Amino acid sequence: MNKFYTLLLVLATVYSAALAQPQSNYAKEHYTKKEVYITMRDGVKLFTAIYTPKDASAKKKYPIIMQRTCYSVAPYGEGNYPARLGPSDLMMQEGYIVVYQDVRGRWKSEGTWTNMTPVIDTKKSKRDVDEGSDTYDTIDWLVKNTLFNNGRAGQWGISYPGFYTAAGILANHPALKASSPQAPISDFWFDDFHHNGALLESYFFTYPVFGVQKTDTTSKAWYNNQLVNTNGARDGYQFLLDMGALPNADKYYKNNFFWQETVNHPNYDEFWQKRDLLRHYNKVKPAVMLVGGWYDAEDLRGPLSIYKTINQKDPSAYNTIVMGPFGHGRWSRETGHTLHSNVYFGDSIATFYQRNIEAKFFNHFLKGKGDKNSGLPKAYMYNTGKKEWAQFTQWPVANAQHLKLYLSADGKLPMTQPASQGSVSFISDPLKPVPYTEDNTTTMGFTPHNYMSEDQRFAGRRTDVLVFQTDVLQDDVTLGGEIMSHLKVATTGTDADWIVKLIDVYPANEPNHPYLPNKNILMANYQQMVRSEIMPGRFRNSFEKPEAFVPNQKTNVDVKLQDVLHTFKKGHRIMIQVQSTAFPLWARNPQKFVENPYKATDADYVKATHTVYNDSYIDVEVLK
Repeated sequence: MNKFYTLLLVLATVYSAALAQPQSNYAKEHYTKKEVYITMRDGVKLFTAIYTPKDASAKKKYPIIMQRTCYSVAPYGEGNYPARLGPSDLMMQEGYIVVYQDVRGRWKSEGTWTNMTPVIDTKKSKRDVDEGSDTYDTIDWLVKNTLFNNGRAGQWGISYPGFYTAAGILANHPALKASSPQAPISDFWFDDFHHNGALLESYFFTYPVFGVQKTDTTSKAWYNNQLVNTNGARDGYQFLLDMGALPNADKYYKNNFFWQETVNHPNYDEFWQKRDLLRHYNKVKPAVMLVGGWYDAEDLRGPLSIYKTINQKDPSAYNTIVMGPFGHGRWSRETGHTLHSNVYFGDSIATFYQRNIEAKFFNHFLKGKGDKNSGLPKAYMYNTGKKEWAQFTQWPVANAQHLKLYLSADGKLPMTQPASQGSVSFISDPLKPVPYTEDNTTTMGFTPHNYMSEDQRFAGRRTDVLVFQTDVLQDDVTLGGEIMSHLKVATTGTDADWIVKLIDVYPANEPNHPYLPNKNILMANYQQMVRSEIMPGRFRNSFEKPEAFVPNQKTNVDVKLQDVLHTFKKGHRIMIQVQSTAFPLWARNPQKFVENPYKATDADYVKATHTVYNDSYIDVEVLK
């Protein structure tokens, strides 16, 4: 087994529990471990590990804090302890009854596994179960059967465990007082495995973890024999390009149920819609703190969309959001110097979050008064340009001013529409797609990471990437809030993807910082990705009913980018890049309209000339 698959198995097994925490005996010295099976209302038994502080007593009771996971609650065995318990070392030392549970169908739990279990709002019998009911039944058992608990429960989780936390909000158990979904998936069509319906082919190697049913309760990975035989390949771009059209993946995944579900549901049909969490938040009872990273390549949309949805549907709920300068889940561990890709943000930022935000939230609602006066703001957001935290009473900010940045045919990015009509074109060849990253060593990993703030000079120097930029800024410009791209485009083909990237261009005299991980990088003229997104043109009018382009006909395509809080400093430039491929991050569009692009043949992949007109613009929100 090569090093990549060794890493894959490690990540899949302990992903939710540790994220490479330092070794420690604290948990074993201060906690007592108990392993139990908790029976759900339909009779399925879920394996649960309970860690209780050794000094717990009738006079010293602790709240329960729980994580439900599909990645295993290892280490198994009542004599075996992890290096860390709970969300942080600080909270472990302060003392909580910490609970981990294998969700149904995974590891040592019974039942059948499904990805993003659909929510059943109205349950008519004990057979109607979902993650909300499993959360309810688990909390109900815990508060009744776990000694020395104070009757309050909280839930947290990162990534897929973040989804279980977000779905657990819907449990509505009276003991559930605080919930912190961190990097949660909210809808597989818009986040994680897809963006706006565009497939992330960079996730190709993860499907065995999510698409193979186990046959019995187990403490060992059962999907090992389903891993892709790469024959020692290390370059994911070349491996996946050589694989060709997606039907060729049946060589590996003919019996992988999640892959087959994906390729057989190319549109936003009932299969995907019933996995949309957002439509189920109405009255929210527990206090909620969404947490995300501005550079989370897996689940950026989830925390933002859940936060906004709860605000809209239940304005009276205690609902807050935290967004830091982190990649996926990186706020859960301290790295000392906080970097993403080559960008340095400061020191001990994860510790600041854990001490001043996360612990404060849980302590208030699980140990303290539990009222809405937690001392935390509505939104705790990190400005990735100024490199400092900012607090807001509302997000998006109410008094933000909208600004339009036009894609001028001369490559400029003016704030007023060009006086005369113009356009610029490029040839897109799906057989020679634009790479999404310059670092080929990362293209066969579990999921992408560094590209979210990576230097974009490698892309902007290609002829199939359009570049538009402002003059050198004379003053700081802070973008804070939502971004919508309104493209006016045409293509000689009948289908196309449209990718928009917002970039911060550093000055020519920018010095290198002392913690630069890649010594071959120059921060001078660095083109830092701030935000990017893809929109399949076939879904420009409807995600349910795709439409072909009429060749050479000017057409509107809107591309919604996720929120930002970023100050473009004086002396920098704002840049927009537009392209149609970013491989293998996103699967290639054949550029010939077919009913199901996942079943397009190699012959369906064709060159096309794409045109962007100069009345296209990017609508941004500016904070004064």
